[in-house]
Amino acid sequence: MRSLLFVPGDSERKLEKGFGAGADVVIVDLEDSVAGTNKVAARATAAGFISNRRRRAGPAVYVRVNDLSTGLTDDDLAALVPAKPDGIMLPKSNNGQDVQQLAAKLRVLEAENGLPDGATRILPIITETAAGVLAAASYTGASARLAGLTWGAEDLSAAIGARTARDENGRYTDVFRLARSMTILAAGAAEVAAIDTVFPDFRDMAAFEKECREAERDGFTGKMAIHPAQVPVINAAFTPSDQAVERAQAIVDAFAAAGNPGVVGIDGKMYDRPHLRLAERLLARAKAAVRPA
Repeated sequence: MRSLLFVPGDSERKLEKGFGAGADVVIVDLEDSVAGTNKVAARATAAGFISNRRRRAGPAVYVRVNDLSTGLTDDDLAALVPAKPDGIMLPKSNNGQDVQQLAAKLRVLEAENGLPDGATRILPIITETAAGVLAAASYTGASARLAGLTWGAEDLSAAIGARTARDENGRYTDVFRLARSMTILAAGAAEVAAIDTVFPDFRDMAAFEKECREAERDGFTGKMAIHPAQVPVINAAFTPSDQAVERAQAIVDAFAAAGNPGVVGIDGKMYDRPHLRLAERLLARAKAAVRPA
């Protein structure tokens, strides 16, 4: 999962465009981009569209449902699980128990719809509440369905009363840097993908590219998008380069040739087991990525 593109679930035109944008994952949104008066119609539109798309090859499909506190989650799941999405995005997740609660609901619906147990993955947004940030470590071992962890700044701003998440130079302020860091650490602890949050100003592509590069540098393996134009930039930033793949493969090969010792030397430089683990992770990412032409 390099690129994850949000698409409103109540617009067939936008859904069609979103599915053709080249994203690894399309997130069909039933939450923020759908007005309260249109939730029921959005469920029907999204379910029909996903069911039809299932007959064709394309990106993975996740559905962002309304959060557990709204009373809308069960209706969202009842309408969308029969369409066989690959996963559910859970907004405003407060802790690993929220993931467990969602997993229990999915297990029942999968059984009712003849789907394999565990077929539907879960991707929670873990920093949209203050409690969520403070409980980031609780996702380790929460569920085998956990596909990754991601974070959000806008809802957290509202939750804590922050006027803005960024300073005058466009950098996240301390609270939001903390939320970002906690997401990377929590994903590492849970051994799942760390997915970076959206960049709202889709017209500022230079700043967006910079943010993508920094996210990949720091350990994120993908990023969410709000506009199709952002997808190619994300895919490029999170696809390991040929040079990086060659270097990682050389490290793996050197350890294997030496009988997997604690340290090896390559071209006058020493590499230890953490370097091997990092190289293996990069090769796994490269293998999973659809390399750009």
